[in-house]
Amino acid sequence: MGKVTLRNLAAHKIRLVLTAVSVILGVAFVAGTLIFTDSMNKQFDELFSRVGVNVAVDVRAEKIVDGDDDGMAAQPVPESLLATLRGVEGVKNPTGNVNGYAAVVGKDGKVIGTPQNGPPQLGVNWTGGESYDLASGRAPQGPGEVVVDQRTAEKGDLSVGDTVRVLTQGPPQRMRIVGLADAGNLMGATLTAFDTPTAQRLMLRPGYFSDIEMASSGPSQAELRDRVAKVLPDGLEAVTGEKLREEAKSDIAAMMNFFRTFLLVFALISIFVGAFIIFNTFSMLVAQRTRELALLRAVGAARAQVTRAVIGEAVAVGIVGSTLGLLVGAGLATMLQSQVGDAGDGGLTFTVTPVIWSYVVGVVVTVVSAYFPARRAAKIPPVAAMRDDVALPQRSMRIRVALGSLLTLVGAALIGVGLTADGGNAVVPVGAGAFAVFIGVAMLAPVISVPVLRVLGAPAARLLGSPGRLARQNALRNPRRTAATAAALMIGLALITTVNVLGATMRASVDDQIDSQFGADYLVSSQGAAGVAAGVERKVKAVPGVASASTVYQGDAKIAGKKAPYVSGDAAVIAKAAKLKIVSGGTAIGPAGIMVDEDSAKKNGWKVGSAVPVTFTDGKTERLTVAGVFAKSDLIGSRLVSQQAYLRHTVNPTVDAILVDAAADNPASRSALQTALSDHPDLEVLDQAALKEDVRKEVDGFVTFLTILLVMSVIIAAVGVVNTLALSVIERTREIGLLRAIGISRRQLRRMIRLESIMIALFGAVLGVTIGVAFGAALQNALADKGLGVLAVPYGTIGVYLVVAAVIGVLAALWPAWRAGRMDVLKAIATE
Repeated sequence: MGKVTLRNLAAHKIRLVLTAVSVILGVAFVAGTLIFTDSMNKQFDELFSRVGVNVAVDVRAEKIVDGDDDGMAAQPVPESLLATLRGVEGVKNPTGNVNGYAAVVGKDGKVIGTPQNGPPQLGVNWTGGESYDLASGRAPQGPGEVVVDQRTAEKGDLSVGDTVRVLTQGPPQRMRIVGLADAGNLMGATLTAFDTPTAQRLMLRPGYFSDIEMASSGPSQAELRDRVAKVLPDGLEAVTGEKLREEAKSDIAAMMNFFRTFLLVFALISIFVGAFIIFNTFSMLVAQRTRELALLRAVGAARAQVTRAVIGEAVAVGIVGSTLGLLVGAGLATMLQSQVGDAGDGGLTFTVTPVIWSYVVGVVVTVVSAYFPARRAAKIPPVAAMRDDVALPQRSMRIRVALGSLLTLVGAALIGVGLTADGGNAVVPVGAGAFAVFIGVAMLAPVISVPVLRVLGAPAARLLGSPGRLARQNALRNPRRTAATAAALMIGLALITTVNVLGATMRASVDDQIDSQFGADYLVSSQGAAGVAAGVERKVKAVPGVASASTVYQGDAKIAGKKAPYVSGDAAVIAKAAKLKIVSGGTAIGPAGIMVDEDSAKKNGWKVGSAVPVTFTDGKTERLTVAGVFAKSDLIGSRLVSQQAYLRHTVNPTVDAILVDAAADNPASRSALQTALSDHPDLEVLDQAALKEDVRKEVDGFVTFLTILLVMSVIIAAVGVVNTLALSVIERTREIGLLRAIGISRRQLRRMIRLESIMIALFGAVLGVTIGVAFGAALQNALADKGLGVLAVPYGTIGVYLVVAAVIGVLAALWPAWRAGRMDVLKAIATE
């Protein structure tokens, strides 16, 4: 039977190559994701191996708020502690570090790097340690000198001796570059180094460090840590250098694991779609080889042998597809690296993991998809070899309809349960529910296809005559095959439509929130991590035409024992700017007050006058009095803390935004503000329209990214349409010969096949967009209380997808139609 398998592979090369394409694309996504994340993990390991390599113990502020890794918000370490640490036995070279935000402005007037949602812009004090080496120039020695990393200098066209603007939390600084640092691959981050006094003044406060690190002159890290801990004041802790590096690595590992899982989800979607194509292809191959397989049974082949022969073909397709998919995956990983800028400059890292998973996924999916057609082949009776009109038996649709209906209902229920769950608990039921719905609809598709295809094919049948009528009849002839082909396209377009409905809903909801909740004329905000620089508020107030300007802060604290974000500032101004609806109390919160929304008040049993314990990042706890309760606000969140309380407990206050009211809201006012802030290229002046546009850009970028990832599944589905049509043409060789014999022209024949392809593609698209809109509406309904209050369906985009589906049908039919048109009429008629 091994020879039979090899002969069949050689006899059906084109058909199996098309099937292998589905495997290649799916495996490529898996392999590319694994190779990319392995490569990035190796680069991060190399980066962290250079940082703090000789640090035995590090002294830092205790983390009061879980997850607070922002050194600018944490309690600083006093410089005077250095003398104490030098007196601890075993401590060697204690060195204070200053870490914060610092960005360099290039010669083009733009901030170097991508601060918003991108790699950090690091500001440090130059310590002369082993973390960074000087590539040229010298170390900074005064308040007007700075060192930048080589990559930042290249991006900004800067060199030693140039004067640059440096942005920090304070006013912009004019400084001279005195050296370039070889910092290795900072994964897209930028590095700016000052002398220690300057770094303290600009990024922290004079006389303080972010942390103090030290080496050991003999004791183990754990022993030295215990010795150091005994001399530390309250609020500070000592950790080993090993733990410090592990914390940094674990944070990165968690991020990369999430990214890997995120990409693998889309890879699995592509493989899921490919499974439909493989199943369809092997089902058609088995149907076309009924007599051949029956003859094998007649000459003595057992059922198991026939099954193994078909499975053997699947294994061969899986191995070839997995091998090529692994190679394509390496190219995909290279492309992904090119999209992450400097972070992808370290080259690819190849491990055994992508290889193993590529073959496991490719071969297993192919074999599983081919298993049921193989079993069907084994059931062909030997007597079938003696008949010309033998056909594989078809099961009744009743079981299929019942099971499909059950799966669809169960899937919908699981999605509903998942969407009402909290946090990560939603992922498994939603994913399982979506999978069940897709399988259920795919099982119901043969029944659905009959009425839908009659409607879709009616215009062609009426307007295009015989080719149109024949195309509709061909699409309806085998509903199972048509449904299996269309199901692959359905899945891809369903997910793309869901993403687009969700994106349109997010845009519409944000527009509604801004219209109903944003009452200020302008918002001055920063693209950088450090927020709006100190002194900007004074500049804004000095602009002619500005009636008022008020700062808004953001922070994290433990409120009633749980970590919670909050905003702070002038409560009356923020309430007016956010159009808060006061339910009880008022905005006069004083130096020790807090305002909360209705949900928080109800959940915690708070009312006006209640005392709320709040633990700030400096470790101190203060009981704030509830001064007012307001209706839900998506713009400011659930808590508004007294500005005085925020400033009392924050070492380095960070202005999140400035609310501006102008005497006259017109383009001249905004232009005047932009001119006044020209020294701060990291700041934006936004009115209502610009704020909406900013949000739309972020949403559109996210939707586009997801859509691109899902396009792979649509490409696989298109390959499936090509494969089905090509096999269908071969299956109908004699029929096509007869059509040509009775007078149908080559042009009409090609038109018939193109129309059939378009109908199949449109059927899949109609199913897909219908399910996608339903999924999107379900998501919006479940998340209505979390900011998605307005359902929006992008009808124009959906229309474009239907047109694209029709184009896919035309393109998919080109080769099968060309092949059908070239058939020799007499040979076609003589085909058995």
